[in-house]
This record gives sequence, C-alpha cells and structure tokens, in this order.
Amino acid sequence: MTAGLDYWNRACEQIATADPVMARLIRAAADTRPTSRGDPFQTLARSIVGQQISVKAAYAVWMRVVAAAGEVTPARVSRMRLSTLVRTGLSQRKAEYLKDLALHFHSGAVDPSRWPQMDDEAIIAELVEVRGIGRWTVEMLLIFNLMRPDVLPLDDMGVLRAMALSYPERWPPQAVGALTGRIGREARAAARAIAEPWRPWRTVGTWYLWRSLQAVPVGV
Repeated sequence: MTAGLDYWNRACEQIATADPVMARLIRAAADTRPTSRGDPFQTLARSIVGQQISVKAAYAVWMRVVAAAGEVTPARVSRMRLSTLVRTGLSQRKAEYLKDLALHFHSGAVDPSRWPQMDDEAIIAELVEVRGIGRWTVEMLLIFNLMRPDVLPLDDMGVLRAMALSYPERWPPQAVGALTGRIGREARAAARAIAEPWRPWRTVGTWYLWRSLQAVPVGV
C-alpha cells in the first residue's frame, strides 16, 4: 500500500456499499492506486510549466529548467533571472509565475510543514494567492502529493465526463455542456449530489472515475 493511503481499502468498501455504480467501477480497476508525486514545490512548478502545452512539450521545457537551475528548489529558482527562465522555453508570464512560486516558498509565505495541521480549503486559499496557481492545480496537489482522502475536483473535465457517462439517469440535460468543454453550475451541482454518498472518501471516487476513462491527470 502506498504511504498515506492506509484508508484506501476501507474507503473502497464503504463507497461500494453506498453506491452500486461506484462498486462496479472499483471492481474494474481494483488493482490501481494513486502514487505520491513527490516534492510539493516541484509538483506546483511542473504544473505551471505544463499549462496549455502538450505533455511532450512540457517535459522538454521542464528538463531545460532543471538543467538551467541545476537544482530546482525555491532558493535557487527565486534567484534566477527571468531571462534565464525564458531561455528554457517558458513564456515571460510562466517565468514570472515560477519566480513568484519560488519566492512564496522561499520566504515562508507558503510553508508545507504547516499543511498537516491545515484543512484542504485552507491549503487551497494559501496557494491560490500564488500567481499561476488555481484551485484545480491545488486539488491535484492535495490528491497526488498530500494524499488527502476527500477531494472532489469540480473543475476537472475528466471527473464530470465520467460522471455523465456512469450516471446518465442522474445527469441533468442542462449539464450536458460538461461533455463538450463547458462546466456550468448545473454540472457542478449534479457532481456534488452524485458524490455525496462517498464522503469522507471522495478522492477515492474521483480516482475510479478517472480510471473508468483511463484518463488520470498528468503534469502535476
């Protein structure tokens, strides 16, 4: 069992008992689990690098950032010139975002050592103050880095698409836009209602929805 996932089997049993659809999805991917994606600063830095570009392009730019920095740490990146970061293939804006992230970590404004005592919403509120970091990115951090058990990312297209496909009788016609790229109030409300029986293990339900599409998020 992956460190930090000691709740997983218990959560699967409880969700499967409460939700027959989820029981089927869990059985179909029973041998899969999320794995921790390591250092929080690097996780968030890679999410900035990967915004709005392909996975292949993001990897190439990230490797050039690593080469330029020598060591991708808050202290090192906070001292780098913007021009040096831009030469790695980052846009000017992304270079600024990466510097802002590094400065928040280096100054202690963002301090991962405090996170075990903070709830999910408090961590989200802290990190969205960093330029270039939005709620979805922090939710991916909560799931894949901090291994938090009750995260439901309502801005994740994969989650909403999987819900619409797996729960068609509960997905309202006015929320069909979630299948074509438009996430509205109706889609989020439907998703919250579907996931309510999974509490306090909505991360687990989210994982098996992704697996039903074979579409686990990348780049974070």
